[in-house]
Amino acid sequence: MSRLSEPGYVREVLTRHGLHLSKAMGQNFLVNPTVCPKMAALCGADGHTPVLEIGPGMGALTAELSAVAEKVVAVELDRRLFPVLAETLADCKNVELVQGDILKLDLQRLAAEKFGGEAFCVCANLPYYITSPILMRLLETALPLRSITVMVQKEAAQRICAAPGERECGAVSATVWYHAQPRLLFQVSRGSFLPPPKVDSAVLRLDLRAAPPVQVDDEARFFEMVRAAFAQRRKTAANSICAAGRYKKAQVEAALSAIGARANARAEELTLPQLAALANQLEKPGVANPGAAGV
Repeated sequence: MSRLSEPGYVREVLTRHGLHLSKAMGQNFLVNPTVCPKMAALCGADGHTPVLEIGPGMGALTAELSAVAEKVVAVELDRRLFPVLAETLADCKNVELVQGDILKLDLQRLAAEKFGGEAFCVCANLPYYITSPILMRLLETALPLRSITVMVQKEAAQRICAAPGERECGAVSATVWYHAQPRLLFQVSRGSFLPPPKVDSAVLRLDLRAAPPVQVDDEARFFEMVRAAFAQRRKTAANSICAAGRYKKAQVEAALSAIGARANARAEELTLPQLAALANQLEKPGVANPGAAGV
């Protein structure tokens, strides 16, 4: 068992390096000895597959990934942790640390330089407050990704895995289902962390699709419409979409009728094929009216 699962050792290392945990960076270190080995085993990495880790913290998950993956590249924003990681990962010769913000780094360049164009997996314990931006960045950037395995807030995991047409589905969920097949792997109690957060967590895996399950005529317009449709959840899809200013309500309602959906349907009631068909219907010549808000 790694000593990084011992709270006393974690505190001793942090104290020795003059560090304290940063709430602003969402730093809660895993001290449950079963979680990281399980994540590493289920992330899809092997001796021929490299892994990108986001936010290694003190290296508990990194060390487990090092044991199963060909190579691990860990991106860490907090420079103060590098001396700690140099100590805790001293025996992990296939780990490379990169200082930077995953939301700002050129991910295509990073993947090309570190993995040489090879397909890779992502495995990470994500800060709760930037879960969605990170997932969207990974999914929307053209990367040779096989899978994304992440620990997130339990409620966020449930929303992300909710399929279009289900009540908990949102814009992020729909985008995830377009790019990948999500599944919830296991739950993690709040007591597994130091310090313990106020919520429980869950680990989910997104297996990237070889091709989207639906055909859209204009991908950018599709995602624009999806974001608009879910932006005001208490409103109907027609009201939410027309509020974005590109279409009139009557046009959206006509498009909904054309795809066999109710004119007053809410966005979460629409399946992924229906969302795709709606976007395609709205992009037909003569339908779009830039700047035309109202009913």
